[in-house]
Amino acid sequence: MNVHLKKSFWFLAFVAPFLVSIQSNAQFLSGQESDRNPITVAVPFVGFAPDSRGAAMGDAGVASAPDAYSVHWNNGKLAFIDNDLGFSFSYSPWLGNIVDDMSLNYLTFYKKIDRIQTIGASVRYFDLGEIQLTDINANAIGLENPREAAFDVTYSRKLSENIGLGGTIRYIWSNLSGNITGAPDAKAGTSVAIDLGFYYNKELIFNGKNAELSLGAHLSNFGQKVTYSNDSNEDFIPTNLRLGAGFKTNIDPYNSIAILLDFNKLLVPTPPVYQEDENGEVVNDANGNPVILKGKDPNRPLLSGAFGSFTDAPNGFSEEMQEIMISSGLEYKYRDVFAVRAGYFYEHANKGDRKYFTAGLGFKYQVFGVDFSYLVPQDNNHPLGDTLRLSFVFSFDTKDEDPTDG
Repeated sequence: MNVHLKKSFWFLAFVAPFLVSIQSNAQFLSGQESDRNPITVAVPFVGFAPDSRGAAMGDAGVASAPDAYSVHWNNGKLAFIDNDLGFSFSYSPWLGNIVDDMSLNYLTFYKKIDRIQTIGASVRYFDLGEIQLTDINANAIGLENPREAAFDVTYSRKLSENIGLGGTIRYIWSNLSGNITGAPDAKAGTSVAIDLGFYYNKELIFNGKNAELSLGAHLSNFGQKVTYSNDSNEDFIPTNLRLGAGFKTNIDPYNSIAILLDFNKLLVPTPPVYQEDENGEVVNDANGNPVILKGKDPNRPLLSGAFGSFTDAPNGFSEEMQEIMISSGLEYKYRDVFAVRAGYFYEHANKGDRKYFTAGLGFKYQVFGVDFSYLVPQDNNHPLGDTLRLSFVFSFDTKDEDPTDG
C-alpha cells in the first residue's frame, strides 16, 4: 500500500461522516462485525489530548494539579493556578507510523485577574497533510491538504478556597475537502460549542504528611452539529463527559507523588442495529428511512442526543458500560524542577479498542518548562503507535514556593 493510499484509509476514519452515512460509517470502522459498534463523530481532533503532561498520564487530567493546559482538561481548575501569567505550545506528529506530514498543534494562554478569577485562550490546529480524496466508490476527486482548527476563550472562578467553576466558548472550523471540484456541495464545517468545568481541592494529612485530594468534572464540546454539505447531513461533534479524582502526597519536603483516575463517556448517540435483507442490505421503510432493529434513531437534536446517550445502546446497559473510557496516571515530582510520569488508557474492544501505555518526563528552569510524552499501544500495528508530544511552557510572576509543596 503506497503512502497516499495509507493516508486515504486513515483519513476516512476521521472524515467518514462527510463521505458516507452514519450507518455505513459504523460498518466501515467496525469491519462489519456485529459485536463492534464504535461511536463516530465529526471533528474528533477537539478531543485529542493536546499536551505532553496529560498525554503522559494516560490522558488523565480532570483532577490533576492546575497548569497551562487546564483549559482542555478542566477549565474549573484554571482559577487555582499559582502563576499570574503564562503561555505554552505543544506539537505532536500524528499517525507517525503511517505518514510523516500530519500534526496536532496547540497554543494556550492564561492570565489571573485577581486571586479568584482567571481568563484563558487557546488555539488548536490539526494539519492532516496532503491526501488523495476519494468518493464512496473509491474514485479520485482531488489532491488536497485538509486542515481543522478550534479557537477558545475561557473564564474560571473560585467559588471558595476549595471549589472552582469554569466556562469556555469554542469556535470550530473544519475544512476537509479544500477546493475539490468533484463534490460541488462540499464546504467547510463549522460549529460553536461550550465547556463547563467543576474542580474541588482539599488539603489533607495522610500518614503524617501533607496531601491533597482533588475531584473534577468536565463537560466539553457541547455544541451544534457539523455539516460538510447541507443541513440534512449533520453529524455530532465529540461532546464528552469526564469525571475523575486525584490524590497527591508529599514523600518528604522535596519529593511528591500523585495518582489520577479519569472516566470518559461520549454524549452522542450510539449507532443502532439496522434491519437487513437476505443480501445484507439495510431495509428502508416507506419513507426511505432505514428500519431500526435495536437501539434508537441517531438523527436526534443536540439535547436529545446528549441525554439519550445514556440509554440508547442497542444491547442495553452492558453496552453502555462498554462506552466508558478509563484513564489512569502517575506523576512523581522533585520539587517543581523534575517530573516522571506514566499512565494507561483503556477503551473497550467493541468501541474502538484503543489500549495504550504512556510515559513522559518534565523539566522546569525558572520561568521555562518542557515536557515530553510517548505512547506505546498494546497492539504493535496500531496507527497511534510511537506517538510523541512535546510541550513548552512559560510561567511568569510565580510566588515563592514552600518546599513542603513538593
